[in-house]
Amino acid sequence: MRIISLANQKGGVGKTTTAINLAASLAALDKKVLIVDFDPQANATSGIGIDNRKLDKTIYDCIINDTDSKDAIIGTDIKNLDLIPSNIDLVGAEIEMLNTEKRESILKGVLEGVPDRYDYILIDCSPSLGLLTVNALTASDSVIVPVQCEYFALEGLGKLLNTIKIIQKNLNKALVIEGFLLTMYDARLRLSNQVVEEVRKHFQQMVFETIIQRNIKLSEAPSYGQPAILYDAESRGAVNYLNLARELIGKSEDK
Repeated sequence: MRIISLANQKGGVGKTTTAINLAASLAALDKKVLIVDFDPQANATSGIGIDNRKLDKTIYDCIINDTDSKDAIIGTDIKNLDLIPSNIDLVGAEIEMLNTEKRESILKGVLEGVPDRYDYILIDCSPSLGLLTVNALTASDSVIVPVQCEYFALEGLGKLLNTIKIIQKNLNKALVIEGFLLTMYDARLRLSNQVVEEVRKHFQQMVFETIIQRNIKLSEAPSYGQPAILYDAESRGAVNYLNLARELIGKSEDK
């Protein structure tokens, strides 16, 4: 079982889009996948077709009320894909966790109770470097960092890398960067190509070969509560994420 966080404190870089579509693509390739929606906005929950107003138990209950993670897992319409959902309650969790012992490792404890039937657990982090993201990174084997092919793409990455270093040193020595994922790429824009060049030059082998292109179907799919692979399997976005899933599986098997 491999636990992977999707993290970048910048909003709008494609974290949730990647969590949903990578998870669905891995599931389509016969891997058993669990998404942990660890963002108070709960977009991964609604984007996969779950109404977050009708939830019995969420990740908030697991980290604050000691609810067993098994009781919070729900199935989705996609074979091989389950979810621990989120809702707005999670907003207050960081403050509630402050006085807890080993507060950086609460999620790690929660995920230790997850049945070992999954090949991958993907954690969709909130766009901040607060205690929730620290918990996600402490619980993970690796982290995927989505980077949008737009101006200021590299801005703030230094902060994130610094946070990862601190966590590697103090909380999770085994944490590695799975890869930087280039998102929102538009081949017609010179800027997009410059960003790709810059990120590849900067991070070299750590950048995924697969690039996620700007795609209208990717943007539309969440409003129908579906990943792109269900909404339009032929779309460029669906194909990109299927390629990413294959690349990730290949990397995991090489290790």
